[in-house]
Amino acid sequence: MEFFDWSLLGSYAGAALAVAVLTQITKGIPGIVRIPTQLWSYVLALVTLLLALIFGPGFSASGAVLALFNAALVSLAANGGYAAVERVKAGLESGKEQD
Repeated sequence: MEFFDWSLLGSYAGAALAVAVLTQITKGIPGIVRIPTQLWSYVLALVTLLLALIFGPGFSASGAVLALFNAALVSLAANGGYAAVERVKAGLESGKEQD
């Protein structure tokens, strides 16, 4: 059973999920902790999409240029998804305190 493959990582949803998880796992590493999380998320998105191009359908200059823009979308989705989970979590925790 494969959890990820290169075609999934090359998709919007797969890349956003992978970047969200990788960002949360790595953002506390010494050296990386000094990099703003949103910038780190963009770097991870770009690397993920470029690797998906290289190991997937094939690397091309036009695909690499598009990856620069697509990485911004993936990064924003990954960051927004994490922020939404944190808001729901905070809401659930504050609801418990009112009981």
